[in-house]
Amino acid sequence: MIKKLAGVFMAGSLLLAAASGCSSVKEDSEKVEVVTTYSIIYDLVKNVGGEKVEVHSMVPIGSNPHEYDPLPEDVLKTTDADVVFYNGLNLEEGNSWFNKLLKTSDKDGKDAPVYRVSEGVEAIHLESKGLEKEPDPHAWLNINNGIIYVENIRDALIKEDPDNKEFYEKNAEKYIAELKELHDATVSELAKVPEDKRVLITSEGAFKYFGEAYNMNTAYVWEINSENQGTPQQIKSLVDFIKNGNITALFVETSVDARSMETVSKETGVPIKGKVFTDSLGKPGEDGDTYKEMMEWNTRTIIEGLK
Repeated sequence: MIKKLAGVFMAGSLLLAAASGCSSVKEDSEKVEVVTTYSIIYDLVKNVGGEKVEVHSMVPIGSNPHEYDPLPEDVLKTTDADVVFYNGLNLEEGNSWFNKLLKTSDKDGKDAPVYRVSEGVEAIHLESKGLEKEPDPHAWLNINNGIIYVENIRDALIKEDPDNKEFYEKNAEKYIAELKELHDATVSELAKVPEDKRVLITSEGAFKYFGEAYNMNTAYVWEINSENQGTPQQIKSLVDFIKNGNITALFVETSVDARSMETVSKETGVPIKGKVFTDSLGKPGEDGDTYKEMMEWNTRTIIEGLK
């Protein structure tokens, strides 16, 4: 009986040792679990984190991150996440969906690994009456701000995963060099458009940062997706602006309903010349499915439309 118990004890010890060994291997190969609020941040994180990160993006591609109803999977992923990245500048906080998610997921404490990727961006404020103190959230449409996002992501990943510091630094350095080149090319290409033609008209007023960075005037039906959208007064105001200006092209975003801009086009006789990306990437394998490609697509589409 004593021999039998001794055998059981030894077998148990071996199982524990094996389990301990497996656990160690798993820890060594474990990826950093990351949650991002929408697809653009997802792509930036993947460029910095590479194979060291496992990323879950909440807001579906083609949808509006201003307003979102998190799914049970989002709550679970956020609860278990090592790092959570969000845009800030009142993008996700407009109807408090993100703040509620953080509270539900126990990520609202001071030491929770939640990072605002727009930290350090010089905000442009909204223009609508009563909203003048609110920041416009679409800072990533200036590629120089996209670089700030990448730097913040790099620093956060290093803080949460210091063992892979050199890996994140190397990836970020390479990607930032690519973005700087893209920014310079965007400046150069858009400068070829005659100055009196450089008016970008979209449904949402998301292109203020883009306009400031690349010397373009912008106009819109409504200013931000979290507010009233496509009201008769908003449409009339834009129609009057177009009729009084030298406007030859309209554009509509991939993540908004096109009907308001179609009404503007019908009322003015000015055609919609193309779709542009603002709050979302394109679907994987389609146009604009990375941050770089969406910015390149936007520039090409705008230039072709304004010719």
